[in-house]
Amino acid sequence: MNSAVDVWSKVLDILRNDLTETAISTWFDDCSAIEISGNRLILHTPTKFKKEMIYERFLGTIKSALKDLFASGDFDVLVLDDDGLKAMTDATDEPDYLCIDEYTFEHFVVGSSNKFAHAAALAVSDGSQRNNFNPLFIYGESGLGKTHLLNAIRHAVESKFPHYNVICVKGDDFTNELITAIQQGKNIEFRDKYRGADFFLMDDIQFIAGRIGTQEEFFHTFNTLRELGKQIVFTSDRPPSEMLTLEDRLRTRFESGLLADIQPPDDALRVAIIRNKAAQLGVILPDDVTNYIADNLDSNVRQLEGAVKMIIAYRDLMNDDITVESVKARLKDMFKDERYLIPTTSDIIEETAKCFMLTSEDVKGQSRQANIVLARHVAMYLIRKITNLSLTDIGAEFGGRHYTTVMSSVKIVEKRMKDDKDFSNKIRDITSNIDSKKR
Repeated sequence: MNSAVDVWSKVLDILRNDLTETAISTWFDDCSAIEISGNRLILHTPTKFKKEMIYERFLGTIKSALKDLFASGDFDVLVLDDDGLKAMTDATDEPDYLCIDEYTFEHFVVGSSNKFAHAAALAVSDGSQRNNFNPLFIYGESGLGKTHLLNAIRHAVESKFPHYNVICVKGDDFTNELITAIQQGKNIEFRDKYRGADFFLMDDIQFIAGRIGTQEEFFHTFNTLRELGKQIVFTSDRPPSEMLTLEDRLRTRFESGLLADIQPPDDALRVAIIRNKAAQLGVILPDDVTNYIADNLDSNVRQLEGAVKMIIAYRDLMNDDITVESVKARLKDMFKDERYLIPTTSDIIEETAKCFMLTSEDVKGQSRQANIVLARHVAMYLIRKITNLSLTDIGAEFGGRHYTTVMSSVKIVEKRMKDDKDFSNKIRDITSNIDSKKR
């Protein structure tokens, strides 16, 4: 009785003890088992109506039958209609941009600035600290290795526990997916997907701060997973205490687990990272070149790895010798101080829209709904503060609105920020999220 089909057949036999044949044929004749993985059974029934009726009337009975069959803990049951099955199939065919092959524990270079976070991630991945370190919250500036550790956890868990359902998602995409689910009436499928995880990994969770609808959904997802004893891991560019518009009930939950920060690499770690990356690419760099890179690029790991890749690419493609002089020229061309990059108006409008659970088109459009108008005011204010655009140019970004409309929006936001601390914090979080996207 290993296959999903066999299991479902046995479940139906048990259901016949409590249900009439008419009920069985009405609701389950065209219901089939798709997959069983760990303690999760996925079923398919063609219509949304039947799916909802199975959830409402028979879910408890099905779970009870599964518990009797396996003499074990509670089972998760996911019921998909035709649209849900197609979405799951399509998702399986899509490449997972968060699953990066080289981001493993073996390729993570450990030093004093990341040793604690690495040890915590390793302990979580082997299951030895699932109850003590839950959630595990890894934070630090961009480019220091948080996403690497998240992927390393994922690879390790999928290797050691192949039957586990591991879900890895970016905070921004969680919001996008939720908005789509609401628009398409697929809230149940969305909830089933995330609440059925054995390991739930979220990268850049700071992007849910200030988004009321996202935080509400995430709160219930978090509670469900925590109550079921599932492992939760987050990464963020800041600790929970600095997410100014994060709801207190979420902040306290994040802080109830283990907080592990990653600091910028020191001299010794930068040298080790450069040598490790070069070795992965089959190259041994001269010591003076390694030391030059380490001395001049000290902000994050991503820059160091990018420098090594570029130097080796120039050597291979341009027959360029790897010397300190050639490296100086290459790095001068490649690396600018990213802190001074100015976000585009599209970045600002998009991030503002997501914070208000809207689309960019909503914000730029003509609707006079109160929440859309407020989001539009905020977007205009942020573009004015962050970019070098004139009031007239900003108005053009919003369908040719007059510069006096932009000026009025800026004043409205400034006044409300003075009078409303929560609103002011929301603006700061949106600004931080825009800045995070540029790093």
